[in-house]
Amino acid sequence: MDDKYYLEFEKPIIEIDKKIQQMKDLALSGDTELESEIRNLEKKRNRLQSDVYSRLSRWQRVQLARHPMRPYSFDLVPLVFDDFMELHGDRYFADDKAMVGGFATLDGHPVVFVGQQKGRDVKQRQYRNFGMSHPEGYRKALRLFKLAEKFNRPIIIFVDTPGAYPGIGAEERGQAEAIARNILEMSVIEVPIIVTIIGEGASGGALGIGIGDVVMMLENSWYSVISPEGCSAILWKQVDDPKQAEANRIQAAEALKPIPDDLMRLGIIDEIVPEPAGGAHRDYAAAAAILKNILLEKLNILSQKDKQTLLADRLRKYRTLGVVKEL
Repeated sequence: MDDKYYLEFEKPIIEIDKKIQQMKDLALSGDTELESEIRNLEKKRNRLQSDVYSRLSRWQRVQLARHPMRPYSFDLVPLVFDDFMELHGDRYFADDKAMVGGFATLDGHPVVFVGQQKGRDVKQRQYRNFGMSHPEGYRKALRLFKLAEKFNRPIIIFVDTPGAYPGIGAEERGQAEAIARNILEMSVIEVPIIVTIIGEGASGGALGIGIGDVVMMLENSWYSVISPEGCSAILWKQVDDPKQAEANRIQAAEALKPIPDDLMRLGIIDEIVPEPAGGAHRDYAAAAAILKNILLEKLNILSQKDKQTLLADRLRKYRTLGVVKEL
């Protein structure tokens, strides 16, 4: 991995990774005596990784969820699903490129997949609108949810967005209504819904496709009503000092509690999906394999419920969010 893709807290790992790669290159040229040394360095790197990642702050976990090499929906789809056939358009206005979805099979089970897609380079980011959906994106997702219900296919959702698109055109075409409509309709869709936050889960942009019977988060993702930067800007306004601005973002992240451990403890999510050592960006195939196994496990459980039980349990799940008992 290129040096520019290492985050600040990952810097101690860079030199060991470089040495490992250099030795692997030499081993490919025929020097077999290096294999033992490579194994020792990999063990050292793994210990260092475990130590670094076990001490990450909430703000650092948010940064990891935004890692430039983190797997996006279309990186995971071919590794998790078979026979994916993408469907386009909302049948009202346009085809939103930030919202993707279609028919697929999950280990032989016919499903409908819906997700949010970001771009890697400048051209792709513009094409995918940085993963921020317009109203037609949410209406496209709803069309797919209705198709899933019609053909009795479970719905698998990957959430990864910095938020719904806040532009004037999106507001004119009913952004808030489209998100609210999805929340209403998803509450009563008569097929199992499994939601996984794979990167960023920001505000209504995430919630617009985030209602499910099971809501999971990858280990290094975040899910909150607002980003730490947005929260910081509201509470402390614009700060010219970069160090103070960073301190404010850290403080906001601590207050928001947006990471999986926090949300599991608060009962907002149902499962934390482990990532390979060093994060999902280091091994897409391993990350996808872990996610696939858990998706199959949850799907098998949900598929045994009849429609009435499924909807009653879903309604109960959301009605009890935020309920507290005073002693």
